[in-house]
Amino acid sequence: MWLLAVLIALAVWAVVIYNGLIQLRVRGDGAWSDINVQLKRRYDLIPNLVETVKGYAAHEQQVFIQVTEARSRAMQAAGPKDKEAAEGMLTGALKSLFAVAEQYPQLRANENFMGLQQSLTQIEEAVQSARRYYNAVVRDYNTKLSVLPDRLVAQLGGFTPKEFFQLDAAEEAKAPKVAFS
Repeated sequence: MWLLAVLIALAVWAVVIYNGLIQLRVRGDGAWSDINVQLKRRYDLIPNLVETVKGYAAHEQQVFIQVTEARSRAMQAAGPKDKEAAEGMLTGALKSLFAVAEQYPQLRANENFMGLQQSLTQIEEAVQSARRYYNAVVRDYNTKLSVLPDRLVAQLGGFTPKEFFQLDAAEEAKAPKVAFS
């Protein structure tokens, strides 16, 4: 009789751990989706920025091509590691675009450009917030996969660790400055 009670308790325990792992995995997938939504907003804004700068600095074709290619790579990247590399390239290209814009005082005073700049700043903050949340969920999920007794259930359930989404520290240091003063 007590053996049956122990088996039932073990089964309930395994189900509770399994469900906890499923919840964290789903939260991680949702958080990754949130990052992609914010990045899409960023990608949608970039052509408007390029066109606005192009109106003032049409001879800077190489910068426009660089930004467009980096945007395209970033949009096609899948998974945290690929996104990290692509976003680093896009950040560098945007830095170049803003360096060009800095050379044109009339562009910096343009209301449309200033509005686009402000939108980009807000989107960058939303991306960072979504990234921090995603990484926190991934940390919790990966920790549960590593500690006993959850590790046993995770192995039986086929759970695998998730990748963090982090920008290279060097790229974070080179983030585009979007505030002109």
